[in-house]
Amino acid sequence: MTEEFDKFAGSYRSQLDKSLELGGESSAYFVEYKANYIDRLLDTDTSTKILDFGCGVGTLSIALAEHRPKDVIHGYDVSSESLARIPENLKNNGRFTSRVDELDRDYDLIVISSVLHHIAPERRQATMSDLATRLSARGRILVIEHNPLNPMTRWVVAHCPFDDDAILLTPREAKKYCVAAGLPATRCEYIVFFPKLLSALRGLEPKLGWLPAGAQYALTASRV
Repeated sequence: MTEEFDKFAGSYRSQLDKSLELGGESSAYFVEYKANYIDRLLDTDTSTKILDFGCGVGTLSIALAEHRPKDVIHGYDVSSESLARIPENLKNNGRFTSRVDELDRDYDLIVISSVLHHIAPERRQATMSDLATRLSARGRILVIEHNPLNPMTRWVVAHCPFDDDAILLTPREAKKYCVAAGLPATRCEYIVFFPKLLSALRGLEPKLGWLPAGAQYALTASRV
């Protein structure tokens, strides 16, 4: 996996944009969508300590830093080539590493965005259990994953070169990992419903979280 993501580090955005052409949006749209979602989830302008687990080249971390300049943002990724492409100003204000032992144990929010489907199923529980130990007392984990029930999502994954190893997982599976990791308070909603052609309807999306037709889903988990 490390070698694969090292290979795509320089072309990550362009490759992703190409696979997303069917929906009419670039990867920048989805990054901004997630950053806005996280901002609403935190619902505070006080400083929050965030771990972007599987941060890649830092696209989500960059967007979060712009939306939430008071936050402390750390990142972890197995690809050192990807980490090398993260802007220096972001690195100077946080810690970005490929070593798990360099991560802290007091994160208010750990974001795992489009990462679990790259982790072998037999390793997913161990990954989630370890991350749960890295939360603050009232910290939360946010899992954002592809919805395997959405045909457009499956098409995008099938045509994305760095998703060759992807094994999609359902919200039920993701919830199982969280509960087993000691995070029984879970909430799941589906997100990203309308392609660019139907962008006029996007204002309805917050009311459609119950409908398993979104391109992705967002699962939050905590101890309480």
